[in-house]
Amino acid sequence: MRPSDSFPVAQKRPYKITQHGQTRVDDYYWMRDRNDPETLKYLRAESDYLEEVMQHTKPLQDKLFAEMKARIKEDDSSVEEKRGEYFYYTRYEKGSQYPIYCRKKDTQDAAEQILLDQNQLAVGKSFCSVSGFVVSPDGNKLAYSVDFAGREEYTLYIKDLNTGAMYPETVEKILGSAYDPLGIEWTNDNETVFYATLNESHRPDKLFRHKIGTNPSEDVLIYHELAENFFLYFHKTRDDAFIMAYLVSTNSREIRFLDANQPTGELHILQPRISGLEYYADHHKGTFFIVNNDGAPNFKLSSAVVERCGIENWQDVISHRVDVFVDSVVAFENFLVVSERKGGLKQLRLSSQNGINDVRYVSFPEAAYSVYLQPNPQFNTKTLRFNYSSFITPNSVIDYDIISGKWEIKKEDEIPSGYDKTQYVSERIQALAPDGKQVPISIVYKKGLKKDSNNPTLLYGYGSYGAIIDPAFNSNYLSLLERGFVFAIGHIRGGYDLGREWYEDGKVLNKINTFTDFIACAEHLINAGFTSKEKIAIQGGSAGGLLVGACLTMRPDLFKAVICKVPFVDVVTTMSDATIPLTSLEWDQWGNPENKDHYEYMMSYSPYDNIRAVAYPHMLITTGLNDPRVAYWEPAKFAAKLREVKTDDNLIIFYTNYDSGHAGASGRYDYLKEIAQDYAFLIETLEVK
Repeated sequence: MRPSDSFPVAQKRPYKITQHGQTRVDDYYWMRDRNDPETLKYLRAESDYLEEVMQHTKPLQDKLFAEMKARIKEDDSSVEEKRGEYFYYTRYEKGSQYPIYCRKKDTQDAAEQILLDQNQLAVGKSFCSVSGFVVSPDGNKLAYSVDFAGREEYTLYIKDLNTGAMYPETVEKILGSAYDPLGIEWTNDNETVFYATLNESHRPDKLFRHKIGTNPSEDVLIYHELAENFFLYFHKTRDDAFIMAYLVSTNSREIRFLDANQPTGELHILQPRISGLEYYADHHKGTFFIVNNDGAPNFKLSSAVVERCGIENWQDVISHRVDVFVDSVVAFENFLVVSERKGGLKQLRLSSQNGINDVRYVSFPEAAYSVYLQPNPQFNTKTLRFNYSSFITPNSVIDYDIISGKWEIKKEDEIPSGYDKTQYVSERIQALAPDGKQVPISIVYKKGLKKDSNNPTLLYGYGSYGAIIDPAFNSNYLSLLERGFVFAIGHIRGGYDLGREWYEDGKVLNKINTFTDFIACAEHLINAGFTSKEKIAIQGGSAGGLLVGACLTMRPDLFKAVICKVPFVDVVTTMSDATIPLTSLEWDQWGNPENKDHYEYMMSYSPYDNIRAVAYPHMLITTGLNDPRVAYWEPAKFAAKLREVKTDDNLIIFYTNYDSGHAGASGRYDYLKEIAQDYAFLIETLEVK
């Protein structure tokens, strides 16, 4: 694939930024102004250029899309979940972009009631994301929120499920997420909902109480978080006892709770915030079970009665262990589930309800896997439901009998076009980082692959916020594996993969470890004969976009192609602007440029500030015009500066989704089309036959 001579050239308007006595010139700072006609003109020019140079790949993109679509059971349905008198589920109809939310009363054979058809909501819309979908405890009302722009600013709606009528009141700009169904909770009177609103910096900072049928202007402010580096989240405990408000910063937490039976009551503090103290809690019959790091870098589990729940009253249930990271706790009527991580792998620890007696672990059938708990809405149950998959085992919904330890596979995702897991090989290998650390790599490839250094390879990574990318099944990868690719995930520092220290070693003044770990993973795959510099590509999104951006500026010679999805690449300028969403919260993650040591360290790796006159790999850079997390101008500036400075004639293409935000296209088919474009870029640039 060769670039065209007609690639866009952005205007240069020198803008001086002086910090700590140093002045740098940003020629593309002007792109921040969305109202400047030249901004959209430049983005459109990039879109036209992408169409021009990728036009010959359209048949390949169509083929990839058809392959991936054929692996989806288009008329699929989720496993039904019992809540109260109803069985709830979502289903898709063939050809539809979005799910239909349904339920059946009393039995699974009862008539279906459609609660919400997201396809109808999306008519005439180019983007549609539903969040906070929650039914009142008595089953008579539905509260949900919708974002039609990708800005992650949701609007609250309430529906009468008996009549199908919508209540007249709506609330705009509330907390929601394309990633998690959060943002709304009912209290137990079936007449009150709680929601959180976003301030001008897109920070959730206010918790409100709304009485159904009243004017939202009368809603009561329950709590206002004034600290700029704290975000407000909330949820209801699984036993329906409390509304829990979480005040969250990078290095500390505070929980306030309110009796869900007394919606007009007051919030009580579980434990006032202390710098460095992080804790999370679930409730069980008057006791809080608290995952915390008080004297426990890898976290431990403590308990305290509700009436005396300050830290001075916490009693250890699971002590700190240097080789086990305690992640979360979920309480049931008669047992407790603690999610842990050991050797990089997720474990589920079961015990009696006190967390001490009858301890056992769920056994998993493969050496590397992904597992996460389902909502499990029934508090009094003997069955634990979780999702299980691996690189080669399709996503499965498992009902686990906590008495017998038996698995019941309620559903394993079908691959309608056909799939034989015995034709693929999954491994867990180790790369040696420059400082001697062993970095795990999960890999998968087609059986019979030869280690002749000629295999196209895609190495994926993230490495921030403690997030872990487990080796989960993704049928889309099969389009690469069937073409001879090796797919790999580098479990690099900055995640919690190997515990808290692994995370701490990949942030603030240790952040460069994240990048050198990833480079070590690439070098190991090359040295082990899986691939070569001419056949390896790397990919990451958001903070993972920073990862691959930093790696390509540090080692531009090492990779043939790079996919930067919504990349955070203008680190210093963004972290210097507290008006940008997320900035203040993230100073403890990346550093605060007002601190000279932080500033100089961030400048040493910030991809935008380290572009130099050398040859770079082929690059596909993407953005969403409405992205509130990584503004469109960061990847746009990155593409423009690379084009200006680089010395090679390799391809740079820049993709803008004008209707979406950080998560990309919202419809399932539209999303596959974006992946098809990514894969066509890889196949072309790695010269896969």
